[in-house]
Amino acid sequence: MSIAVTTWSLEQTSPADLLPAAAPDGDVRVVRAEVPSAEFSRFLYCAVGGDIRWTDRLGWTYAQWQEELERPGVETWVAYDRGTPAGYVQLESQDDGVVEILYFGLIPAFRGRRIGGHLLSYGVARAWDLADRRPGRAPTKRVWLHTCSKDGEHAMDNYLRRGFKLFDTKVEEEPDVTTPGPWPGAQVG
Repeated sequence: MSIAVTTWSLEQTSPADLLPAAAPDGDVRVVRAEVPSAEFSRFLYCAVGGDIRWTDRLGWTYAQWQEELERPGVETWVAYDRGTPAGYVQLESQDDGVVEILYFGLIPAFRGRRIGGHLLSYGVARAWDLADRRPGRAPTKRVWLHTCSKDGEHAMDNYLRRGFKLFDTKVEEEPDVTTPGPWPGAQVG
């Protein structure tokens, strides 16, 4: 069985394009995960993407996770709500001053608390100043990402409200997989 999946590609071409969200109430902090940890990254990936069918990295080995995290220009920024991981954004510096937001999202229990707009704003700002942390890299000229019809219901609206502009749309058939969840049988709600 397969499903039609629409993928939208969006971009910003200037730091002035970023329209930051207000910081949420409470003790929400965004911190860079500076020590590459395959275990922690896989946890974030499964916890954020489990109910929205993120499956592309589920089969990765420990070595593949570690190799991904150790690549120059890859950064993971994690939102914490009162000390508990709430979501993350993973950035990848590419050629010619381009930075891709590879992954972004919140753990289901933290959705709807105004953390997502703040985390996305923070992550995009870090994409724009990534060259400042990577001597020898070209300054960022473009930040881009893609989202799809499998992602959370508010994802596209969040990207548009942060100043991203649509530049491509594709529809492809994909196998319909059972939602993997952060652990077998996990369901939210």
